[in-house]
Amino acid sequence: MKLSLIAGTANPALAEAIAGHLGIEATPCRMDSFPDDELQVRIADSLTGDDLYVVQPTGPPVGRHLLELLLIADAGRRTGAARVTAVIPYFGYARQDRRAESGEPVGAKVLADLIAARMDQVITVHLHNPAIEGFFGLPVEHLFPIPLIAGRLRETVSEDAVLVAPDLGAVKLAQQYADELGLPVAYVHKERITGDRVAVRRIIGDVAGRSPILVDDMISTGGTMVSTIEALVERKCRTPVTVAATHALPKGDAIARLTSRPVGSIIATNSLAQPPERGGAMDLLDLAPLIAGTIRRIHEKAHAPAPPAGGR
Repeated sequence: MKLSLIAGTANPALAEAIAGHLGIEATPCRMDSFPDDELQVRIADSLTGDDLYVVQPTGPPVGRHLLELLLIADAGRRTGAARVTAVIPYFGYARQDRRAESGEPVGAKVLADLIAARMDQVITVHLHNPAIEGFFGLPVEHLFPIPLIAGRLRETVSEDAVLVAPDLGAVKLAQQYADELGLPVAYVHKERITGDRVAVRRIIGDVAGRSPILVDDMISTGGTMVSTIEALVERKCRTPVTVAATHALPKGDAIARLTSRPVGSIIATNSLAQPPERGGAMDLLDLAPLIAGTIRRIHEKAHAPAPPAGGR
């Protein structure tokens, strides 16, 4: 069974890099928009019997990128693909994994149901909440790039460094980095005031005279990171501060807000395509080898010859 890959428009550079590591060329897929904003997808090549992987993070604009993913998957099946796997390096709506108030939807579950209806399997990277895996109702390969990011941190980390979780939700992640790097951990108690304003109530752990490394799963508005940096400086940490996250959302002024503070490196992965103006402000690590290795393993395992009946 042939392995095929199609790139959506959300991050074509990452998709092409994945195809390169697999030693294949991405299957051409034409994407047009009609005047009424409807999308048209067309796959010219036959995919009869293929094992198809569609690379499409569902970052902003989430609705359009999700719809592209579903349309490409449907077109792939109608072009003969035997199996379709969604490769979603960033999963939008992951922060809507529960209801905060009555009358709200569980957005992550809604997206998972839509994706599961068109796919056989999902490959994703560092979900905001690992429990989202259970929302899909199909096999999920959940990848964590912690060793990749820790490897970059190890190149510059000092003996006085401390891993800092900017909220309680990131404590386990900070501990995983600490285990990789052999460093202590501190964490922050915060209170969210608005969507992009956060108040730090206290910091647990020794940060005075230490070089902080802030770690989280994503950089969104930058509000949590900025408030944490200000609190760390007040508590006499050493500067500059290092920021490391798996995902950096491409819209908004989060990176500009961070670089206006005493921040040295901002490390993230290329799970989402970044605007050109961010080129010199971030250290983007390549997920293509990790994702390509996972695709190859799944493909080879799924299509390995079955053992002979009655064999030992």
